[in-house]
Amino acid sequence: MRDEVDTRLIIERAWRANKRIFVPVMRNKGEMFFREIRPDTTLQRNKMSIWEPVTGTFISPRALQMVITPTVSFDKSKHRIGMGGGYYDRCFSFLQHRKHWLKPKLAGVAFKCQETEEITPNTWDVRLYSFFNEVD
Repeated sequence: MRDEVDTRLIIERAWRANKRIFVPVMRNKGEMFFREIRPDTTLQRNKMSIWEPVTGTFISPRALQMVITPTVSFDKSKHRIGMGGGYYDRCFSFLQHRKHWLKPKLAGVAFKCQETEEITPNTWDVRLYSFFNEVD
């Protein structure tokens, strides 16, 4: 999205390290899946104007190692506010009741100016494992 941290450099570095990259693909009824992208993958905009791969291997969210999570706002307790659709919370709801982080680890990316004092989470919110601040 236009106002989010650009993750292209993260993706390109991961490719140089021979990592496979999967990106979200949105579907009806608030469903989110993950599809592999490669440097030559064809992308098209979805209904929300987000670029998605046209082809590529799908993977279960439970099989992902780390997920770079877009963040509108975050706090020091690793709570986040997204764009309001609840896609990430629904997709990763299986992480809510874990006592230890296994996988995937959800890492939020945001600009420092998006940090807020405190976010009161909803019962369905899935906390981040960590977050990265981009210098404004």
